[in-house]
Amino acid sequence: MDTLTVVALAVGVAVVTAVVVAVTVYVKMHRKVVFMIDALEDREVGFRYREGRVLGFNRTLNRLRRIFEREMQEIVEQNLYYGKMLDNIRTGIFVIDSDGGGRVIYHNTAALNILGMAPVKHLRQLALVDKELQTAFETIPENKEMRCSFYNERNRITIAMTASSAQFDGKHVRIVAFNDITGDMEHSEEMSWNKLVRVLNHEIMNTITPIASLCDTFSRDLKEAASDGGRRLNLEELERGFETIASSSKSLITFVNNYRSLTRVAMPVKKALYVRELIDRVMGLTEQMVREAGARVSYIEESDDVMLYADEGQMAQIVVNLIKNALQAGAHAVFISSRINSSDEVCISVSNDGRPISRESADQIFVPFYTTKQDGSGIGLSLSRQMMRLHNGSIVLERSDERVTTFTLRFK
Repeated sequence: MDTLTVVALAVGVAVVTAVVVAVTVYVKMHRKVVFMIDALEDREVGFRYREGRVLGFNRTLNRLRRIFEREMQEIVEQNLYYGKMLDNIRTGIFVIDSDGGGRVIYHNTAALNILGMAPVKHLRQLALVDKELQTAFETIPENKEMRCSFYNERNRITIAMTASSAQFDGKHVRIVAFNDITGDMEHSEEMSWNKLVRVLNHEIMNTITPIASLCDTFSRDLKEAASDGGRRLNLEELERGFETIASSSKSLITFVNNYRSLTRVAMPVKKALYVRELIDRVMGLTEQMVREAGARVSYIEESDDVMLYADEGQMAQIVVNLIKNALQAGAHAVFISSRINSSDEVCISVSNDGRPISRESADQIFVPFYTTKQDGSGIGLSLSRQMMRLHNGSIVLERSDERVTTFTLRFK
């Protein structure tokens, strides 16, 4: 065998050996990389390769492992930081798995303190406090405030809730934030009572004062006539005085009757009814007063076949009162519309082109006996708000300017 052949054979053996070694090294490196990826995917970092061989490849893998471990540690620390931060705020937080049938993924300490509960794993547990509380957490619409009241071991609690959607750990979740507004509600209620007492005091004193004054005058005149031995009394003055007393007494009786009607609102007898039929009835009831005012009333249904579950008589009373107020404000046109909004609430809006309600009066119009009219009773809107509350709804003044004044009834 000549030298050339031997060299060629040696080169071939070397090439084959190099290929085999390369393949072997590649297979080992591939296995290490696959093992590392699988471990990191499971968030397992408790492994380490021996360093110093294979051109520093193991050192590179260990470096990547350390980087991943450091990132994981930072994430854990961030989660602990945000968790402590959420535990130190007064707003309650629930994170609910939207696909888990009501499973609670996370809640902070404030949430448990507000609800007065032990750790919650599922919304079903809220029914132990109040069934309506569970329903509120399950049905709260997104990006809209909702209020819910319930009783705990101590007293009645009212919370304001909002909800939003997010993606968390590959899951679709709903984040419900809520605050205890019981104190705010009590403060508002106290202010309302203070306003009511001031109005009662004003109305009663305005009526009683002239009666007391006239009675004192009559008593003095009678004593003087008796002591003068025959001085004649002025019968005309007596007649006018008694007329004033009678008129003031009747006003006081009317006021008391209005107060009684305000405090004795009947529980609604609800039934399913079409809003169009309700408005047709209202138009019939107000036809004469609208004609005498030279005005017109129109109705448009923005959603098809809008229906209510309500007391027809009370709803007609509310809308009639809004039309009457509009006519007294000099309206020439009253526009009524109904619709179902994005939150599945039935909304009835009553608009008019009459004189706008002043900014000062807008804050007072729902206060009992507050009125800017000379012959007004001041109970129409207060009574309407009470009726709407009994229907779990609301009545609000949405707008009042030179162009239009709009009241809206909302039914949940």
